[in-house]
Amino acid sequence: MKTVSTTNAPAAIGPYAQGIVVNGMFYSSGQIPLTASGELVEGDIVAQTNQVFENLKAVLAAAGSSLDKVVKTTVFLGDMNDFAAMNEAYASHFGDHKPARSAVEVARLPKDVKVEIEVIAVVE
Repeated sequence: MKTVSTTNAPAAIGPYAQGIVVNGMFYSSGQIPLTASGELVEGDIVAQTNQVFENLKAVLAAAGSSLDKVVKTTVFLGDMNDFAAMNEAYASHFGDHKPARSAVEVARLPKDVKVEIEVIAVVE
């Protein structure tokens, strides 16, 4: 196993890694809308989703992968009423690539953000 760490995404705020590579696969920790310097991106679900994708791109790059190699995502929403707007922002980052996905509403997310996303991707 190889631990993935980059300063281009927010540092882990607990006893976990930004991601792990094992057997040619990358598993990310959930990314929330913090900047690389740790500042919370306030605002609507679109702004928060876009920041989450900036973080995902950074950890994927550090792992030697990218969004086009993502095979599965899990989206955690604080409010399922935000699904349509999140989905539009989400689609803009993946383009024609459509990985498998789960999306669930949860009671609460870290720092009371609106969205958290984790990915599984191929590393070649």
